[in-house]
Amino acid sequence: MAEVVVGRVAKAHGIRGELAVEVRTDAPELRFAEGASVDARLKDGAVRALTIAAARWHTGRLLVRFDQVPDRDDAERLRGALLLADPEGLPEPSDPEEFRDHDLIGLAAVLADGTVLGRVADVQHGPGGELLVVARESGADVLVPFVTAIVPEVDIAGGRVVLDPPEGLIE
Repeated sequence: MAEVVVGRVAKAHGIRGELAVEVRTDAPELRFAEGASVDARLKDGAVRALTIAAARWHTGRLLVRFDQVPDRDDAERLRGALLLADPEGLPEPSDPEEFRDHDLIGLAAVLADGTVLGRVADVQHGPGGELLVVARESGADVLVPFVTAIVPEVDIAGGRVVLDPPEGLIE
């Protein structure tokens, strides 16, 4: 199974190689536990294996130190990197209306009348909520707010999400 995004490096913090990480997992205590491993996918596409040395919360962000990042210069090279981990071992969501990004990516996006719009290519997380990135066959991606009013049905087993977009959202 493919790795899943569990965080994104926002910036270096301090002079000892600590990094401010935007958490993208519901289990940060597991994913960023001392000794846990992640892969960092750098902006240039290179992948670097990292081992968590320590992690602590500071003003809403997780500060993480990796064994392989000894100083601020090395930490700066990781700015913007996505932190990836194996999805195995994650607890199942307790809420039936909660979904993990990797469960949604690849699902067919269909309209209520059955018309196929495209496939879910990604899930973007922002301050206003989550957006499904739907890749259309025409090549243009559509951003769809992941809210019940617009995405009334998620059928993981059936491999689809049903969309009921307001007028003008997908044109």
